[in-house]
Amino acid sequence: MSVPVAPEKRQKMESALDQLKKCTVVVADTGDFNAIEEYKPQDATTNPSLILAAAKMPTYQHLLDQAIKYGIANAGSEEEQVMNTMDKLFVSFGLEILKKIPGRVSTEVDARLSFDKNAMVSRALKLIALYEAAGVSKDRVLIKLSSTWEGIQAGRELEEKHGVHCNMTLLFSFAQAVACAEAHVTLISPFVGRILDWHKENTDKKTYEASEDPGVVSVTKIYNYYKKFDYPTVVMGASFRNTGEVKALAGCDLLTISPGLLAELSKDHSSVVPTLTAQGGEDLDTTASWVYATLENDLLWGECLGHTLPQNWLIAL
Repeated sequence: MSVPVAPEKRQKMESALDQLKKCTVVVADTGDFNAIEEYKPQDATTNPSLILAAAKMPTYQHLLDQAIKYGIANAGSEEEQVMNTMDKLFVSFGLEILKKIPGRVSTEVDARLSFDKNAMVSRALKLIALYEAAGVSKDRVLIKLSSTWEGIQAGRELEEKHGVHCNMTLLFSFAQAVACAEAHVTLISPFVGRILDWHKENTDKKTYEASEDPGVVSVTKIYNYYKKFDYPTVVMGASFRNTGEVKALAGCDLLTISPGLLAELSKDHSSVVPTLTAQGGEDLDTTASWVYATLENDLLWGECLGHTLPQNWLIAL
């Protein structure tokens, strides 16, 4: 006969991960199917670097082989073959991931298109077509786009004209977040860890308490603004460096977390309390000129985005 466990003792037995799942949608930031099965997230996110890491594993060699065959069979020039191969590979991983989660998978458009709105829209629709050809509804897919002005407008067009849900990535600033909300995209992914990295590299302060972490502060400000003005766009904190950042954002709409940090959270039995509440905010006029004027003097945004995108973003401004 089992002995009833008092609620307070049951709470102490729960892992930080289990507690977090009660107030935030937990998303796995990986292309590794085994990690997804182990931690049972609602959704999953992928990006080219995660897919590359997974594709190097013998377990997933068959997906790479299938993508190469597809690329060769469906294009003429070498450049077209590579493009089709990569799109097929990203979708193949997404299809396998969707077999293991109840929610959605994020698949990224080539970052080299980040300042070409029409090219991003075209590529996104091609990815969606590949999913639909495999029997997967577009409602189970989030298309990841760079949060440049052009990327945000591509997201607006995909959402409004094609019913394609978008996940705006490479987001480092409040201005980008406001522009995304005004474009009525589904979701944004502000990069918590990248913001912390920049501050540690460019200021005298090298250590931060979780509540003072610049990335945590940035996401909290964005979240509060969205909730104050009832934007339907949801916030998914991303690019975490430690579990302290994750726990400090408990209550955020979604958090996408690497397998390593998911493992730490599953072994952590400290208390996790939701910390995000709707407060603050201000009315802003968001145009392309306002966004780029605001960002032009934002060294953090410029350096983070410039180091990520494979072209000179300053020229594009």
